[in-house]
Amino acid sequence: EANVLMRVLVQRCDKALVRVNDNVVGSINKGLMILVGFTEGDNFDTIKYMADKIVNLRVFDDENGIMNKSILDKSYSILSVSQFTLYGDASKGRRPSYVNALNGSLAKPLYDKFNEELRKHGVEVETGSFGADMKVELINDGPVTIMLER
Repeated sequence: EANVLMRVLVQRCDKALVRVNDNVVGSINKGLMILVGFTEGDNFDTIKYMADKIVNLRVFDDENGIMNKSILDKSYSILSVSQFTLYGDASKGRRPSYVNALNGSLAKPLYDKFNEELRKHGVEVETGSFGADMKVELINDGPVTIMLER
């Protein structure tokens, strides 16, 4: 079996928000809405690499309408949402298995550290509520959606 890696689904957005029990817990205008999943073996190095990759990802248009600018270039924001279902494996049967998703008690510190790492780059980071039942609204701009794995 191939190595399972940290996964981040990156979506360029005009607006995104997360609600928990009808209360908005995180919201941004232009920027990136990211869904973040952790697996066995993810560590500080993985997180550092991924945070650096995301803030430097050139998915925003430059003056010529070419995707050549990063979130740092544009001073946009990130909405970071923990998402263990990124590890849903439906290759056998019809009910996805989540055995490759890291246990919540281990994933939570990594998620917090990951968001802290993103902020170190000077990006405003809003978050969902780890482990909660969240409702996510997103206006995906493009649509531009990229899966990153490390």
